[in-house]
Amino acid sequence: MTLVPHLTEYQLQRSLNLYGSPACEGLVTQAAAQRQATILEETPDALHLRLCEDRYQGWIPQSDRSALALAPQRYQVPDLSAATIQERIPKVVAFCHAAQAQPHCYLWGGTIAPDYDCSGLMQAAFQSAGVWIPRDAYQQEAFAQKIPLSLSSYPLQEVDLVSLQLGDLIFFGTPAKATHVGLYLGKGTYIHSSGKDQGRNGIGIDTLLASTDPVSQTYGQQLRGAGRIVSSYA
Repeated sequence: MTLVPHLTEYQLQRSLNLYGSPACEGLVTQAAAQRQATILEETPDALHLRLCEDRYQGWIPQSDRSALALAPQRYQVPDLSAATIQERIPKVVAFCHAAQAQPHCYLWGGTIAPDYDCSGLMQAAFQSAGVWIPRDAYQQEAFAQKIPLSLSSYPLQEVDLVSLQLGDLIFFGTPAKATHVGLYLGKGTYIHSSGKDQGRNGIGIDTLLASTDPVSQTYGQQLRGAGRIVSSYA
């Protein structure tokens, strides 16, 4: 294995799958064309990349090296105010609805249409509005500005949700870690991509309020909290 001594930035000429090991097995994320990356190390069979926009890492096969071209300039973090981001939230919401309308399924590691995982959908939706957020749900939770919610019992009441607004992120998981995320739509509802093990294979709309729907119930019982994106990830 060879460590690369300098971190030249490359621009992806086509979309790539990134994997969890040099064997290029186990999809961890996808990177759309035009994103930028640095090569951290390489083996005879694979390259270890770090994506510039979210610093996420993964491996690509050497056969994908042809997709890397020298970047015309170094990646620069978008300088966006909280107010500007809020003005772009309708585009984030529209992206999620459009993704739901396409034939698709849940894909672990998916960040490129038509198939997404939960945090991949959120990242792609915000990126469509020119806002970068981290890759995974627990990273997105740590990055977002925390919004106080009453988590005393499920289901929540409307009064528990008065602090939420359109485009906030809703986090689910265990007491130790966020493992799932959705986008708040208002009136207790949120849109998210979930897997078959949770009762749905893809993007749907569920509620934090009382419901007989089993998917809403499953996630409602895992509710951790909420956050608002007020800056672009640096």
